[in-house]
Amino acid sequence: MAQAQTSFDPMRIVDNGGDAQDKALSRQVVCFRVGAESYGVDIRLVREIRAWSPTTNLPNTPDYVRGVINIRGSIVPILDVRARFGQGQTEANKAHVVIVVAIGARLVGLLVDAVSDIVAVNESEVKAVPDVSGAAAHECLEGIVTINEQMVALVAAERIALPVALN
Repeated sequence: MAQAQTSFDPMRIVDNGGDAQDKALSRQVVCFRVGAESYGVDIRLVREIRAWSPTTNLPNTPDYVRGVINIRGSIVPILDVRARFGQGQTEANKAHVVIVVAIGARLVGLLVDAVSDIVAVNESEVKAVPDVSGAAAHECLEGIVTINEQMVALVAAERIALPVALN
């Protein structure tokens, strides 16, 4: 299957600043969009970025599970991040992408609108997610960071995929 055409240059890493000690405590994050919002996932979890392709539906799954695809012999569940965050189903088309992440020994695909950048994030700049009662997204995030004056919510991949990744 062809790789997704993306508008970001994977060799361009945005440095969010900081001194040498901060750089030792930094990580790289793949940034992506869902609607007008920006999110990021730790690059160490990302196995590939793929173009959207239709899934095989499974019965009795949560509404955010779009189905499964076969990636080189592995059956990978595809999660609709928009639906997982309680914002309705994504009307997926060829412009959407799937970020395949490893959660333990399992692969899970995250359906998103687009991938934008890879950025270096200093751990000291990651702020706690505000505790907002009833916010479904709160349980799936590990923090928020400001990058070039834009807020980016950092996704906790192991929590966004529960219980799918553990089955």
